[in-house]
Amino acid sequence: KLWHEIVLIFPKTSRYTLRTKIDALLLESIENIFTGSSVNITERLTKIRKAALAIDSLKFFLQISWEIKSMDTKRYATLSEKLEEVGRMLGGWLKKLLEKTSPK
Repeated sequence: KLWHEIVLIFPKTSRYTLRTKIDALLLESIENIFTGSSVNITERLTKIRKAALAIDSLKFFLQISWEIKSMDTKRYATLSEKLEEVGRMLGGWLKKLLEKTSPK
């Protein structure tokens, strides 16, 4: 929801490059989280790893957007904070999955 508020004011010069990349990464992470919650544990591990990687890439591209002033500091900070929270949650989920799948 927050990203869609930012999209409306994203500058034209970055609309088909950074914004498109950020859109794709955001959708990829959401899709992997959603599908990861409903597949077997082996596939879940793969999906959650992919989601975590997409979130890390997303943070990188958002930082670039902020550095080139495609978004203001307040929106960048708010979005980054939310992504950090999601990243921590995915990290916890991955840790639990690895505990379940590792041989004892």
